Amino acid sequence: MPVCALNNMIGVGLFTTGKLQEIEQIAQEYDYAYIKAALNFGFLTRKEYVAFLDRSGFPLVDIRAEVIDETYVEQCDLQQLNAYLFLPVRSDGRGTLTVAAADPMDEKLRSTLEIKFNTKVKFVAASDLDITWMVHKLRGEFYVKESVFSLMRKDPESSGLITFTDPQLVVIFCFIALAFAMLTFSFVNIFIFFNLFFSGVFLFAILFKLYIALKGSRYELHETVTKDEIRAVDNSTLPVYTILLPVYKEDKLIRKLIWNLRSLDYPRGKLDVKLLIEEDDDKTLNAVRDLDFPANFETIVVPFHMPKTKPKACNYGLFFCKGKYLTIYDAEDVPDSDQLKKVVCLFRKLPRDYVVLQGALNYFNKNENLLTRMFTLEYSYWFDYMLPGLQSLDVPIPLGGTSNHFKLDKLIELGGWDPFNVTEDADLGVRVFEKRYKVGVVNSTTLEEANNEPFNWIRQRSRWIKGYMQTTLVHMRNPVNLVGKIGWRGFFGFNFFVGFTPITFLLYPVLLSFFLVYLIFDLESVRVLFPDWVLYVSIFNFVAGNTLMIYLNMLAVFKRRYYELILFAMCNPLYWLMHSIAAYKGLWQLIYKPFYWEKTNHGLTKMSHSAAATAANANQA
Repeated sequence: MPVCALNNMIGVGLFTTGKLQEIEQIAQEYDYAYIKAALNFGFLTRKEYVAFLDRSGFPLVDIRAEVIDETYVEQCDLQQLNAYLFLPVRSDGRGTLTVAAADPMDEKLRSTLEIKFNTKVKFVAASDLDITWMVHKLRGEFYVKESVFSLMRKDPESSGLITFTDPQLVVIFCFIALAFAMLTFSFVNIFIFFNLFFSGVFLFAILFKLYIALKGSRYELHETVTKDEIRAVDNSTLPVYTILLPVYKEDKLIRKLIWNLRSLDYPRGKLDVKLLIEEDDDKTLNAVRDLDFPANFETIVVPFHMPKTKPKACNYGLFFCKGKYLTIYDAEDVPDSDQLKKVVCLFRKLPRDYVVLQGALNYFNKNENLLTRMFTLEYSYWFDYMLPGLQSLDVPIPLGGTSNHFKLDKLIELGGWDPFNVTEDADLGVRVFEKRYKVGVVNSTTLEEANNEPFNWIRQRSRWIKGYMQTTLVHMRNPVNLVGKIGWRGFFGFNFFVGFTPITFLLYPVLLSFFLVYLIFDLESVRVLFPDWVLYVSIFNFVAGNTLMIYLNMLAVFKRRYYELILFAMCNPLYWLMHSIAAYKGLWQLIYKPFYWEKTNHGLTKMSHSAAATAANANQA
């Protein structure tokens, strides 16, 4: 048995000898201090532990207020400090080094440090969260710089640090100059040409989406992993699974997050869960500190460094991952309880070149208001039909923001996420395809909270559309090279699905304005620009495009039997106007602040956590 504070806790009834043996096994497997294993794997609450230390004569020291002599800290690696929860504070000048430790009774750690520093060590007790905050702040500089610049250094062509390359700017300005010159030469004819061209692009982009969705509908009833396969899984053969939880000022959702993690059907000792908190996010850190029930995650503090984005935080978390597989969940996510087992089963069945599996995303508050209904329709056709369709065509698949499951070694080989891309998931999906790896789709759903407030929705959607623009600019820097990597089919699939998505949103209000101007204003000058045959073609393209999108939204209800939403598909033209607002906002931000991560507020729904859990169970059934 280890000589540490946990031994004494058995005597006061905090847990049993059997639990201590479990903790010891986890600590050895992960190379953690025993107290870290106990706190991070749900054996002990922080409040219980702090109260025990106080009764034992080890009141906590506020380590964040101490003056730290970094001479000793610099002799320690961040991985060691983080795993064993200690921090050298300062020497008293008389041969004794004061060290803050989460477990001041850990005699093995004491003897190790005395040998390391060749001096006597005196322990003072400090909060494990405060030690974590300090060690990452003091020793995390190398790791956070790697998180930001590693991809740019290893694969500069895939980095979004440069938004517009010089050749791209030349092409854009030449096209604008040519368009103005042509309009000057023959305004009416060129205007008619542009009108027909852009309305044709609008219709073709939607036809392509319809084709993909119809291809995906063939897999509506297909189960890549069956329930019998899940029941046959031997828990002892399951690998360690890492879950990244990037959060920022999500203190109100921490309790819900823990309950959602507890619902996962996966051995507790094999769940390597990392809660990624930014250095300046004391709200979330204190929410973890104040929990009155055990948590099932390790807190990682991401040191401050620009850009302040989710992919940068996830890249930082990669340095501390222990799993064979890795996934990402957001704070409000409610994944199917068997999702991780399904992924393991599917990876075992698929060829080795499949390196990522995407789960479906949907919403538990779908009936809250009109916006959540439209959002649910959109996600349903996207994840239930579009992604399987893209997979069947063997073209790049833009990943969703969460519930994408990676082989960790391949994710590291790919360079992780691009910290300068605000839809890092879509960009990574394209890079996976460029490296000749494959993306699969797993038949499992994660329920999220749909935005129920229009301005919050526009903030989120403008970031997504800006990210699609970034992704297109990055991968179209050298079109010939891209064709060589992904082939003509992949090239057209990428451009029509990723590149044309923002274009259709930008064109929509322009085409609508042309149509309304013709109908409302009976002006001869307007009729010159809209001859009858042009009007008929433009109206057909515009109406047909809207009709097809309404049909796509109607198609979305069938797999999940959301029949009560089918008539709301008629509101899609209004929903697209909101997309257009977000698209123009995203375009403006692409030019003026491309790396700005617009925060989406969560926890706005009035639907309770219990209702969300009920919805998840109903969906799984």
